[in-house]
Amino acid sequence: MIYDASLDDLLQKVWTGARINAAEALRIYKLPLEELGSLADRRRQIAKATVYNGRGNEMVTYNIDRNVNYTNVCNVYCKFCAFYRTEKDDDSYVITFDEMDKKIEETIALGGTQMLMQGGHHPKLTKQWYLDLLSHVKNKFPTFNIHGFSPSEFIHFREVFKEPLEKIIGDFKTAGLGSIPGGGGEILVDRVRQRIAPLKAMSNDWLEVMDVAHQLGLYSSATMMFGHVETIEDRIEHLERLRAQQDKSLKRKTENGNAEMGHFTAFIGWTFQAEHTKLKAPTVGAHEYLRTQALARIYLDNFQNIQSSWVTQGLEIGQVALKYGANDLGSIMIEENVVSQAGTTFRMTVPDMHRFIKELGYEPHQRDNWYRLVN
Repeated sequence: MIYDASLDDLLQKVWTGARINAAEALRIYKLPLEELGSLADRRRQIAKATVYNGRGNEMVTYNIDRNVNYTNVCNVYCKFCAFYRTEKDDDSYVITFDEMDKKIEETIALGGTQMLMQGGHHPKLTKQWYLDLLSHVKNKFPTFNIHGFSPSEFIHFREVFKEPLEKIIGDFKTAGLGSIPGGGGEILVDRVRQRIAPLKAMSNDWLEVMDVAHQLGLYSSATMMFGHVETIEDRIEHLERLRAQQDKSLKRKTENGNAEMGHFTAFIGWTFQAEHTKLKAPTVGAHEYLRTQALARIYLDNFQNIQSSWVTQGLEIGQVALKYGANDLGSIMIEENVVSQAGTTFRMTVPDMHRFIKELGYEPHQRDNWYRLVN
């Protein structure tokens, strides 16, 4: 084997925590899986070294929340989605406030601190309906966080309500919205988005929502749904755009001296789940998932948290992912409706979480949406 000094330099660069570029990322991606995992684990250690009173490397976190889909009516017809319905379908619905209350009460009884609330792009729900829903939840459950509405939903709202994003997001925040999930990110490359969801928000729209939300003091998560029609280079471009937005938000916080301004709290990646969808694309397995998550940990040097996607990969791979850059197992997922419609129905309990975390030598701790420890 011929010694490659440039690769040795790149590996040292990654090991010490330095930033890499897209060309270097593509080279790193091609390493043997175990070697890439080792580098990602090292970057996890660097990212978590100073948090939780310097004990971040000893902990793996999780949260208890519930996915609540307030409607399944949607007019963007994404090819990769098996959840959406039209208004004419017999099983279409819009949630009632009483149904919402029951779901939240069940979540709180199980130790939950928030709900992830998203829905289809319903063409007829008014802005006042959303504001009334947010106000109702916040008034009845004041300490319960509403982690709600993906960027693509806000772009839909902008078109339907005929108002600027700053006004809509600001009003939603006033009514009770606490943070924004990164759903709808898919791949932030318009060529790819045009193929899998041509009626959905494009890349700049998605990023604009996040930028406005961060300026208004809302934190958000970032996601990537991969393993369909995109290339490896597309995945790296997606990571680059996330990293650039995080740089922008963090710089703004520093320059303004405003700790209340938001940014991305975590990155969550998962693979395309094909069953019952219209998107004809080859799916990828656990090795590709682990490889991509490891690359994300290395590339996203300004993200403190990477979440394992056991919901799509299964419990065992979700556990293995903790050695490939992840420091968080996400939620026990009291309720999940979208991925399960595509044929994936993994479930986990709090004892499962604790066992999986302890088996790897870490301490399990519940956290909230802002990665503050609950216990």
